[in-house]
Amino acid sequence: MTGGPEIRPLALGELHGSLADPLLDAMTFLNEVTTRYPDAISFAPGRPYEGFFEPEHIQDYLDAYLDHLRERGLGPEAVRSTLFQYGPTKGIIPDLVARTLANDEGLDVAPEALVLTVGAQEGMLLVLRALCATADDVLLVSSPCYVGVTGAARLLDLTTVPVPEGPQGGPDPEAVAAVARAVRERGQRPRALYVVPDFANPSGTSMPLAARARLLDVAAAEGLLVVEDNPYGFFARSPGERPTLKALDRRRQVVYLGSFAKTCFPGARLGYVVADQEVESAGGRRTLLADELAKLKSMTTVNTPALSQAVIGGMLIRHDFRLRKANAAATAFYAANLGTMLDELERHFPAPLRRELGVSWNRPEGGFFAVLTVPFDADERAMERCARERGVLWTPMAPFYPGGGGERRLRLSCSSLTVDQIKDGVAALAHFIKDQAAAG
Repeated sequence: MTGGPEIRPLALGELHGSLADPLLDAMTFLNEVTTRYPDAISFAPGRPYEGFFEPEHIQDYLDAYLDHLRERGLGPEAVRSTLFQYGPTKGIIPDLVARTLANDEGLDVAPEALVLTVGAQEGMLLVLRALCATADDVLLVSSPCYVGVTGAARLLDLTTVPVPEGPQGGPDPEAVAAVARAVRERGQRPRALYVVPDFANPSGTSMPLAARARLLDVAAAEGLLVVEDNPYGFFARSPGERPTLKALDRRRQVVYLGSFAKTCFPGARLGYVVADQEVESAGGRRTLLADELAKLKSMTTVNTPALSQAVIGGMLIRHDFRLRKANAAATAFYAANLGTMLDELERHFPAPLRRELGVSWNRPEGGFFAVLTVPFDADERAMERCARERGVLWTPMAPFYPGGGGERRLRLSCSSLTVDQIKDGVAALAHFIKDQAAAG
């Protein structure tokens, strides 16, 4: 081999600025931290309990979808093409998803208004790219906020502005109005608001019914579209009316992000967007926002894998297009886990000790998460010390605050653990918190 000039490393400063943003490091950290400490009890990942998954069911679901294709009159060649070839950009099961949304959420959705995506994360990226046209377009986000959407905005060089959660959960509608007006006063356009109304990640909070209706009115008055993300809506601790914002939407102002990660299984990486808003071109031609999202998708992932859609489609068929009913056992499991975790926190931190240490936590009505306030900086270094010294993992909250804050708060997820693991984990975490407090 002949010699040549030395190949120098790429300069990070010459790559896209998001690559140097700590926010992207935080997302990678959250995805990988459990594997770094495999023996620790992990309250870190917000993933489903693996006891609900059986590998042999995958073939059954696939068979159900193949039977469905044959019942529709597709011959062997058409079935082969559906599974093995590139498919429609908007997906091959929008009709099945629409039937399920009608049963589970009371949503009357035309299949044409759906785009099947590679997880809800791709849906976020497509929606933000489509809605925000210039550098002056701003995305409002509830604070604290899921890092996936603020990270997606960072990749697209979009500005995000936080809106604090209200006292009962979710973004305070009046604060939304105030923030939108402040954005407009400085010459920018408040374009959309991202919100998780039910059992939000990371806070676990939910919006009261009256606040949901008020939020839609405020958003309409301020010219905001609402991007609703609903991964956890099935998992309430007690029955009660929790309509999605999309179910309350009478103005087509809500773009709805859905996911099968929690209700079916995350390995399928299947999500969807309901985008029924009309789009009018300069020439007067009208399409659906879903059609415009499909254009963007055709230049990113081309189409969503047919096998993932076929397996999830088979699940929908097997469960008579009623995932809420199919998830009844999971809902009870997660409710019991969350109840156990809250009870154990109460047991290890009775009121006098809480006041002495400055420890507190919220009490979500469902979902996977609760937030604990502690008397020390709950950063990555503290979390790794906790993993090494006490064998427990949790998630620092600071990355979830786009405007700063949350340094002494941590997120606990109980979804992937057993009751015994929760009890042992909270006991060990309580020891660590007391150790940190004693150390000053």
